[in-house]
Amino acid sequence: MEKFKNVAPMEDFNWDAYENGAAETSLSKEELEKAYDGTLNNVNSSEVVDGKVISMNKREVVVNIGYKSDGIIPLSEFRYNPELAIGDTVEVFIENQEDKKGQLILSHKKARAARSWDRVNAALENEEIIKGYIKCRTKGGMIVDVFGIEAFLPGSQIDVKPIRDYDVFVGKTMEFKVVKINQEFKNVVVSHKALIEAELEQQKKEIIGKLEKGQVLEGTVKNITSYGVFIDLGGVDGLIHITDLSWGRVSDPKEIVELDQKINVVILDFDDEKKRIALGLKQLTPHPWDALDNELKVGDKVEGKVVVMADYGAFVEIAPGVEGLIHVSEMSWSQHLRSAQDFMKVGDTIEAVILTLDRDERKMSLGIKQLKQDPWEAIDEKYPVGSKHTAKVRNFTNFGVFVEIEEGVDGLIHISDLSWTKKVKHPSEFTQIGAEIEVQVLEIDKENRRLSLGHKQLEENPWDVFETVFTVDSIHEGTIIELLDKGAVISLPYGVEGFATPKHLVKEDGSQAQLEEKLEFKVIEFNKEAKRIILSHSRIHEDVAKAEAKAEKKAAAKKNTKKEETPVIQNQAASTTLGDIDALAALKEQMEKGK
Repeated sequence: MEKFKNVAPMEDFNWDAYENGAAETSLSKEELEKAYDGTLNNVNSSEVVDGKVISMNKREVVVNIGYKSDGIIPLSEFRYNPELAIGDTVEVFIENQEDKKGQLILSHKKARAARSWDRVNAALENEEIIKGYIKCRTKGGMIVDVFGIEAFLPGSQIDVKPIRDYDVFVGKTMEFKVVKINQEFKNVVVSHKALIEAELEQQKKEIIGKLEKGQVLEGTVKNITSYGVFIDLGGVDGLIHITDLSWGRVSDPKEIVELDQKINVVILDFDDEKKRIALGLKQLTPHPWDALDNELKVGDKVEGKVVVMADYGAFVEIAPGVEGLIHVSEMSWSQHLRSAQDFMKVGDTIEAVILTLDRDERKMSLGIKQLKQDPWEAIDEKYPVGSKHTAKVRNFTNFGVFVEIEEGVDGLIHISDLSWTKKVKHPSEFTQIGAEIEVQVLEIDKENRRLSLGHKQLEENPWDVFETVFTVDSIHEGTIIELLDKGAVISLPYGVEGFATPKHLVKEDGSQAQLEEKLEFKVIEFNKEAKRIILSHSRIHEDVAKAEAKAEKKAAAKKNTKKEETPVIQNQAASTTLGDIDALAALKEQMEKGK
């Protein structure tokens, strides 16, 4: 068997060309070039064609469009599509078939722009889901690159739940639905929310159909307001009112939950259409009153925190969800009307005594004054009759002054016990609220918790001295300090006051005395018990006139006596004689009748 077969050489083989490294073919050079060109696509500048990604690096993408050279496109033109991979088909715009280096110049960005308007209109018409790249934030929403067009994404259309941080979406590629196009201004509005609403609507129907009162569901905190927390139950929103967040008092829901937190909630109620769903969180835990110490009883001391203040009292939380009321009357032994804010404020930690405890009604009343001894228990020992003290003026009445010697110990100074000498019409003339005043205990009324006090008793009774000074008929200088219909008040020496009626205010010339006029007054009555001095100015000049008239009459009578001294004696004698005669005649007549 032959291993080799002899083949005759080609007669026209070009050995010179072969030696020079060139391959020999039966085709001419022109024919070879024509055959080569037939394997390539014919491309024209400014044309949009599809190409295939054949390689990528961090800066560039190499695209083959079937031309004699590949095109290079910056990777930044594909930032809207971070999933771009080798083998993907992309559209490119031929800017130039050959630059100075013989390189094919392509642009993906221009290719997208050339077809973008047609494609975005088609997406709206066909309700097509498209991809877009969120470039940046703008007022009210975001700017999205869609097919090279800058479309507007309203903030409300990003998601079904409120967006708290828009910046986290910048640089992301998301799916969108074209919802509106303004052909005149070439404005495009897209929505991401629209893509998930249909799915959520179906989920919502399924959830609502299964809702039952008392059902426990898992939800996500969607929004926190001052009045409660909105929970997303998977497309259905429910509200936990602030009072249903905790058995204790909650001032701010953020104390209990935080945004995006997943929590279990119980359905409390919903309307017929199940559009308004009331949820509860505290109902998933036992009521604190049920866990309250069974040994706790009336009279026990407890410690708690003031959670709510009102004028009538304060609510104190002694355990989460367990509160007691301290009425303002149980804050102090004092009987003065005061506001609870005078004793404590929200946030204070205080100690109190349990006054009432009703576990069935879950009510408790507390007191803090019980932590101190009732001052009236030993009132006789601490404030005996006759003892002297310093008190504070608390209030006025027309009949006296209410004072407080210490907290819970009140007393009344009657208006008549303020001064020995001054006629006090209203206590405000003598002292003022908040001022300190010296007092003496006159009487103790333990049953009504009230002391009768005096102020003037701290001084010696000046009327004992006045009795020797302002004797009846004594004359003193005084000033009219007040004019009344019934008369005038006159200020006398030693700070004492007297009174004169209008008829005793007539002056010698017949005119009436005026206010602030200084005159002489005669004492016509002094009453020590009633502390009353009655005066008269008129009596002074009237008495002088009477004395002068009497003196004149006496002088005249004396003068007449000297002139007619003898006839007078004779008349007297004659008169006596006649009298005797008459007596004798009467006696005689009586005797005769007797016979």
